[in-house]
Amino acid sequence: MASIKKILDFSAPELDIFVRLTGAQLRSRLEPEKGIFIAESPTVIEVALASGLVPVALLTDERLLGTLEKTIEKCGDIPVYCAEKAVLEQLTGFALTRGALCAMKRPEPRSVEELLRGAHRVAVLEEIADSTNIGALFRSAAALGMDAVLVTPTCCDPLCRRAVRVSMGTVFQVPWTRIGEAPSDWPGRGIDLLHSFGFKTAAMALSDDSVSIDDERLMAEDKLAIVLGTEGDGLSKSTIAGCDYTVKIPMYHGVDSLNVAAAGAVAFWQLSRRK
Repeated sequence: MASIKKILDFSAPELDIFVRLTGAQLRSRLEPEKGIFIAESPTVIEVALASGLVPVALLTDERLLGTLEKTIEKCGDIPVYCAEKAVLEQLTGFALTRGALCAMKRPEPRSVEELLRGAHRVAVLEEIADSTNIGALFRSAAALGMDAVLVTPTCCDPLCRRAVRVSMGTVFQVPWTRIGEAPSDWPGRGIDLLHSFGFKTAAMALSDDSVSIDDERLMAEDKLAIVLGTEGDGLSKSTIAGCDYTVKIPMYHGVDSLNVAAAGAVAFWQLSRRK
């Protein structure tokens, strides 16, 4: 049974995990088994719990304790901290969380090979830095039929607070992992690994030899990896050169590109293996 403690001072050490540890400290890269991430809002917390993730501590507005009774019960024997609005207002962005933050253990990382076995459509995210875009891409990947998401070593952490919140918890539902540990692992080794599992690779980019996203050859591929690049610059030249297809989304009114999250949603919808 959870123990409930009221926090009277924003400087209380119990709040460190929620407000004073950096993303890198939460990840505990040197000791990944101790890694933590933060889930925001009751809805996201419920999705995380349903996905089998393990809660460590919960922080909520004192006024919402009754509303969160069932969620707190599901969390088991963990500390639950509550505070009055005046204390929580010092927590930047707390008003956006709809009343609750939950510190949870990071899941064990999965291997690329495990995710590729049996998959037919995967998304590969190259160097995407914006956590909002990461969260939106995961939500689209879940909704539009991607079997897995692979993020390159220099990509934003999908379990950072904003990415988790924007994804509405779908980051817990779509299998994902990093494709390589060091920047040098992508694109060369990463693309070779995709090819070894029978995937054709489709680079979302504009070039003279781009094919339209509704090209019949793309739709006919049994296994396809859709590769999306960083904001602004897009995919690297070496990635485009290493992919089997370069794919464009036809546009009008002189618009040359879409935000990467919007482009991902279009690509996932068009290229999914829907019957």
